[in-house]
Amino acid sequence: MDAAALVPCTMQVNGDARTCAITPATTLLEALRYTLGLTGSKQGCDKGDCGACTVLVDGVPTLSCLTLALACDGRAVTTVEGLADKGVPHPLQDAFDRTGGAQCGFCTPGMLMSAYALLQREAAPTRDEISHALSGNLCRCTGYTKILDAVELAAAELRERAK
Repeated sequence: MDAAALVPCTMQVNGDARTCAITPATTLLEALRYTLGLTGSKQGCDKGDCGACTVLVDGVPTLSCLTLALACDGRAVTTVEGLADKGVPHPLQDAFDRTGGAQCGFCTPGMLMSAYALLQREAAPTRDEISHALSGNLCRCTGYTKILDAVELAAAELRERAK
């Protein structure tokens, strides 16, 4: 790649300013995985159908395979790596583990990010609200029941912590 074809892009990734040199056609997923080394977001369908690449851009769930990285220049991007706090798993991550909500784990990062965004705006979501929030994320292993259970468990734990 000709270095002249690269342009700088600076994002706040998981709270840290990160700058990378990318082509204008580089997707956010490619920039995160292959330039910044954050491989938590999965490259699944590359068409926006599976949700495995979901990250938060300014707090909003975003399909990183369909989003140009340059569209995120100057914006806050949160990946699954940003959920843990000093190596301690986020309650959502812990709940997925405890309920068996993550089987093969491929969809898990996208599910976690969509669920995290939901819990940021709704402390006590109904099962229907959880289902709706996760509707853009496909799982081929669990049949979704354990995933819904995990989000309910994490929501309850987060409410308890907030007391």
